[in-house]
Formats: sequence, C-alpha cells, structure tokens
Amino acid sequence: MSGSASVPVTAGRVAWGTPAARWMLTATVLGSGMAFLDSTVVTVALPAIQGDLDTGLAGLQWIVNGYMVTLSALILLSGSLSDRFGRVRLFMVGVAVFALASALCTFAPTLEWLVAGRVLQGVGGALLTPGSLAILQAGFRQDDRARAIGAWSGLTGVAAAVGPFVGGWLVQIGDWRLIFLINLPIAAAVLLISWFKVPESRDVTAAQRLDYSGALLGVVALAGITYALIQWGAVGGTPAVWTAVAVGVLALAAFLFTEARASSPMLPLGIFRSLPFSVTNAATVLIYGSLGPLLFLLVIYLQEVSGYSPIAAGAASLPITVLMLLLSARSGELAARIGPRLQLVVGPLLLAAGFWLLSRLTEDAPYLTGVLPGVLLVALGLATTVAPLTATVLASAPERHAGLASGVNNTFARGAQLIGVAAVPVLAGIGGSSGAASGARGDASALADGFGTAMLILVVLCVLASLCALLLPRGRMPEAAEAADRGSPPAGASSPEPLGREQPPRFCGVSGPPLRSCPGSTAGSGAADPLSG
Repeated sequence: MSGSASVPVTAGRVAWGTPAARWMLTATVLGSGMAFLDSTVVTVALPAIQGDLDTGLAGLQWIVNGYMVTLSALILLSGSLSDRFGRVRLFMVGVAVFALASALCTFAPTLEWLVAGRVLQGVGGALLTPGSLAILQAGFRQDDRARAIGAWSGLTGVAAAVGPFVGGWLVQIGDWRLIFLINLPIAAAVLLISWFKVPESRDVTAAQRLDYSGALLGVVALAGITYALIQWGAVGGTPAVWTAVAVGVLALAAFLFTEARASSPMLPLGIFRSLPFSVTNAATVLIYGSLGPLLFLLVIYLQEVSGYSPIAAGAASLPITVLMLLLSARSGELAARIGPRLQLVVGPLLLAAGFWLLSRLTEDAPYLTGVLPGVLLVALGLATTVAPLTATVLASAPERHAGLASGVNNTFARGAQLIGVAAVPVLAGIGGSSGAASGARGDASALADGFGTAMLILVVLCVLASLCALLLPRGRMPEAAEAADRGSPPAGASSPEPLGREQPPRFCGVSGPPLRSCPGSTAGSGAADPLSG
C-alpha cells in the first residue's frame, strides 16, 4: 500500500534496536499473535457456544474445523502472493480479513453464520501468519534476521500461552462473543502501524502464474472429507455424506494431478522424493492428528463432564505450552549432537503414555492426580519431538525449498488436526447430534463414555509415529554433520545450530510446527528486489 512509502527505512536494511525494528516487530507480533491467541481462546469457549447456539458436538467440530480448512489449504499460496503483490500489503489484507471475520463471528446469530466467520478467519490467518515472517525476513538486515524471528517466535508463544486464561476469563465474566470482539482493536492497531511504519517489499521476478486451481482444489478436498467425517458421526451414511466423500476424494486426486503438471505448483511433489522428508511428514500427520482431538475433547470433557469452570478448563493444558517454551531449544540442541532419530522415536511414545493416562480419566478425578500427569507426559513428548521434527524436515529438503518445506510440514500438521478432530469422535462413538439442549446433554453423556476410547485411538497414532521414525538414518542429518566436520556453522547461522539451518525456536506452537519462513516466498533469500513503496 502506498502509505508505507513514507517510511524512511528501506526493506532489507532495518537494524535491530532501531525504532523501525520495534515498529516492524510490534506489527508482526500483534498480527500473528492475534491468530495464535484466537486458536486457543475458541477451544475454551466451545461449551458456552454449544449452550447458546443449541448445537451438538458436530457443530463444535465445524467451529474448529471451519478455520482449519481454509488455513490448511491456503497457507502454501501465501508466500507467492506476498512476493508478487507486496508483503506488507498481503499481511494487511490478511489482518483486515481476519478482523472482518471476527466481527462476523461476534454478531453471528446462528451456527451457520459462526462457521462462515471461522472459514473467513482461516483465509485471513493463512495470509497474516506466514506474511509476518516474510516481512521480518525481507525487512531486517541479514545479520539481524535470526534475532528478529526469535523475538517474534517467543512473543507469539506468550500469546498462545495466555490464550486459555483470556478465553476462560472472557467467557466467565461476560459472553463467548467477546473472544472474537477483542480481535477488532488489535487488528486496527496492526493496520495503522503497518500502513505508516513498515517498509514494503516484493519480488519483481516472482512468477506471474499462481496456483489458484491447486488452492481451490485443496479447499474442496479438505472440506468434502471433513464434512463427510463430521456428518457421519451426526447422521450416519446419508446420500449427502457419500456425495461429500466422492467430492473430497475426487478433488484430492485432481489436486495431486494438477500439482504434478503445473508449471508453478504451490506443492512441488518432487520434494517428497527425500525419504527423511516424507517420513517426518508422515510422523507429523500422526502426531498432530492426535494432538488436535486431545485439545478439542479435553476442554469440553472437563467443562461438560467434570464441571470445570472455563478458566480452569483452559488452564488445564497450559503445562503443554509452558514446557515447550522452556525445552524446545534444548531439545533441538540435543538433536544436533546425537541426531533426530532417537528423539523422534521416544517423543511419540511419551505422547502415547500421556494419552494412555488420560484414557483412565474419571468424571470426579482431581486435577493434580487425574489430569496433570497425562498432560505433563504429553508436554514432554511434544517438547522432545517438535524441534527435531521440524529441523529434520528442513535439513532433508534442498536449500532453495527451505521455506516451502517448513510450510508443507505446517500445512500437514494443521490438516492432520482438521481430520483428527473430525474422525476421532466418530471412531470413538462420541455423538455428533445437533439441535436442542437435550442433544447437548446426550453429547456430554456420549463424551463421558467415549473419551477413554478416543484417547486410546490417539495412543495408536503416536505409536505409529514412533515406528515411522525408525525409518530415519542413524546419527546426524548429513547437512548438519558436514557443517560440523568443516568446523563451521551451517549456512546462514552464526553458531552451531540443530540440523543445519536455524537455531530452534523457543516456542513450538501446539497448533502446528513452527514456520521458519514464509512458504513459497523469496523473502530473505537475496533473490527479492526490495521496493520501498
């Protein structure tokens, strides 16, 4: 946007500690933090939404998955769009869309309007979160980029950590609609700062042909499969459900065909020729496919079955975020020394042990002895797994595809959560009926009966993830080993870093592995042509 032309600092030359750096960090942290905060806040508010809108578990699944459908399908396109149209411009569009969608959610009179708002929020989230990274990588000097991204990562981690408290507090003192209303002033501040204080950049050599067909087919495939899974649990195998299955499967096949033949695909299928890359993404699907249902079902179980307040239910999973904040960097450093294989075998088994403990949860179990032990094991499992998992994905892809590899891994994680939230309740026999309050009571009873089964399904997924990791080579990834043998840090790093590319972030979000750069963007690669304005 032309407003950024008044900024007296050129993109690519912003130095750490300057006013321009502080403005850039403020805009990107507030924007992406808003999305991180919203993802945790909404889960805490689900029981309150259920009571207000008279919906069953199927409706709650759509509230979560409506956001994930568009976010998962569009995140890989965001980098190409930002390169072509301007990184600050696309970031601002994402923030504006997210704010508009939040307003729609705030005033939604029915479940259908709320889900529509969540779908639109996913579009905004797909633009603003990767876009914030593109702004930092294109805006800061090369020597300051890692520090800026580390600050961004840590501060957005704080947003995710306070989310359950904020959500529970807003629901408890007022109304669930406040969880969406708080996004509006934040978005307004981000737009003003971005317009006046953040330098624009773009890549004038960016491909003019973008993969819109791939993005559309991705949305249709995910939406069709998700609809079929959720509605199967709610109403059984109706003609509409089978139609959705057919549409989803055909769209997925068309997506793969399109990506294989497109000149500029958002998902180059050749990247999967690397065995470590494919194996770690398979493990990612299984791990996050289990994490999504846990976070969805646990907060509802604690409120609807165990009688927790919204604040208490939200805080119940806080140890996961806290331990990941404390241990992720150390986990990545350990993987750099011994290789990722051991941690990627042991970490999912710790997750499985946590899910097994939670499967034994009873209605009147106290938090300290009933809930906390399982949550702590889940937290330790994630802290052990996520940093080496992400670093292995990056190290096993060509350098030119580093941003894309990170985006693919993040997309797979979010898509897996989407499918997990839709499928696990069906497999566990947890009802998805919608309608009157009696339906909600029936859902609570079904949840009490099926929660243990759901957790055991997650145990199986994590054991399979551990088995996947056995296919990885022993020792360090080749890129990290070569750098160590040369006695120098890997390319782009100023000190020895895990698995070769970047220092592990101090925050690994529970909603997905950390993005290391904007997928498909040349930001920070030196290929971009920064344009100030």
